[in-house]
Amino acid sequence: MHIGVDLRCLLSPHRTGVGEYTFELLTAILNSDSENHYYLFYNSFLGQALILPNFTGPNIHLLKTSYPNKLFNFAIKVFKYPKLDSLIMKRFELPRLDYFFSPHLNFTCLSTKTKHILTVHDLTYDLFPEFLTMKQRWWHRLTSPKTQCQKAELILTPSENTKRDIINYYHIPEDKVRVIYPGLNPENSKKINSNLTLPEKFILFLGTLEPRKNIAGLITAYESAFHNFNVPHDLVIAGAPGWKNEEVKALTRRSPLRDKIHFLGFIEENNKPALYRAASVFVYPSFYEGFGFPVLEAMQNGTPVITSNRSSLPEITAGTAYLVNPHRSSEIALGLTKIINSSALAERFSILGRAQAAKFNWEKSSQDWLSLLK
Repeated sequence: MHIGVDLRCLLSPHRTGVGEYTFELLTAILNSDSENHYYLFYNSFLGQALILPNFTGPNIHLLKTSYPNKLFNFAIKVFKYPKLDSLIMKRFELPRLDYFFSPHLNFTCLSTKTKHILTVHDLTYDLFPEFLTMKQRWWHRLTSPKTQCQKAELILTPSENTKRDIINYYHIPEDKVRVIYPGLNPENSKKINSNLTLPEKFILFLGTLEPRKNIAGLITAYESAFHNFNVPHDLVIAGAPGWKNEEVKALTRRSPLRDKIHFLGFIEENNKPALYRAASVFVYPSFYEGFGFPVLEAMQNGTPVITSNRSSLPEITAGTAYLVNPHRSSEIALGLTKIINSSALAERFSILGRAQAAKFNWEKSSQDWLSLLK
């Protein structure tokens, strides 16, 4: 079979959830499949190609276009041109393209003869637009996610929760939406390497700093736990800067514990395991998640986890994390108190979490993906 793949979501210098999903899934697929031919497409006007992973093999073919992105997206949106599958077929002289795989929503136009497989990670832009900037809202609106879902041959989601959201919100037939759980890399393949200077005892959050992650609620809960419940730890907040962080910055400046709240910025992959393992507890009080990689990464490294009882997070943790209502900082504070002051409870969640994280692996994800094509 001839399969087109959209690589445009890998052109960011820092891979977060979607980029990590795309890179790891494609790596697993390309490593295990030598029969089908893959045509990897991307558009790069300013040299972002240097960021791309080096996917190579006799059945792997790369196609780059060099249009200015705004012009390229405008042409696809307004003129329905160029058709991405036609670009691939013309370049490689193919009679057909069996599938075109989009690991993430983007401006996409295909001819009717090519089947589109589309991954939708979550519906934040429809369910919680207040968490996005105006620019992000317009971008998602212009990509027409509902229309793309209606036209797609198959929609993939990382959780049953996102599948339900798509079925209920977009009125898509259930048999058209399939769940393929993302994976985690085996623990023994992770490099334990950290150049970070860390407090002796700390609570950890790791994720993009944006309103949906509820970092303001975490800071409020941390202050309460520190002052009222004997939790003498620092708070470490790690992750890419994100957007709409004014409230978090202001809250930190006003906090009597501001000297104990540390922002580390973006964390390289090879530094994550050491960071997780050094933390006393990992807290991820997000309001909404399509999957939630950091939760399972923390579990894989044996760190007890506190996370939300919302969206996909109860599904992927399956009783192996301490769940809280993210709208109630008092619940987060109580969770911190219980886990930090009870070594038995912390150990229980550490053991359960490791076992749960072991269920997720990219080899299984890739085999599930390939089985859909057959």
